[in-house]
Amino acid sequence: MRIRFAFLTALLLSGTAFPAGAEEVQGALPPDAAPPAATPPPAAPTKQGRLDQLFAELKRERNERAAERIAGRIWSEWNQSGSASIDLMMQWAQKATEDQKFDVALDFLDQVVTLQPDYAEGWNRRATVHFLMKNYGKSMADIDRTLQLEPRHFGALSGLAQIMTETGHKQSALEAWQKVLAIYPMMRSAQAQVSTLSEELAGEGI
Repeated sequence: MRIRFAFLTALLLSGTAFPAGAEEVQGALPPDAAPPAATPPPAAPTKQGRLDQLFAELKRERNERAAERIAGRIWSEWNQSGSASIDLMMQWAQKATEDQKFDVALDFLDQVVTLQPDYAEGWNRRATVHFLMKNYGKSMADIDRTLQLEPRHFGALSGLAQIMTETGHKQSALEAWQKVLAIYPMMRSAQAQVSTLSEELAGEGI
């Protein structure tokens, strides 16, 4: 998902002394010499940096529960829009979706993607609402935009796979689930879908 002791401190703690007269040499600076510049603290990792690290961990992890925890941390990063007003509209949209007030949810999400078009999760959430309304064409358009912004969005890829299954495109559904597993190998639902669809397509001679 570090503290270094200064060399001088280590020497003092170990009881090591400088040779006689060395302290004068060590402490002396020419009158016009500037003091040594302080080393700046390491920069905090960016959101992209944190996501890159989490995705690397997710791909390596072979424990299902541990992978689920990593995936949860990825979702937490995705959900952070950086705007309090956008976050509030996303909460309202989620509540409306849970209450099956899909038109209300879409109103909020339309505002989200208009105000912050580079926020991938806004597009993904709207794709989900369109999917629930069986507006598959609109859902796929929003999934496409989500994946342009975040190609590793296994949630959006899962949604695409479900649409392909719903519309009878099993081969495309299988390919979408395989992409999910390339990103998140321990996703149990994706594993099951790949197994099921592979068997069905083999039985159909495809």
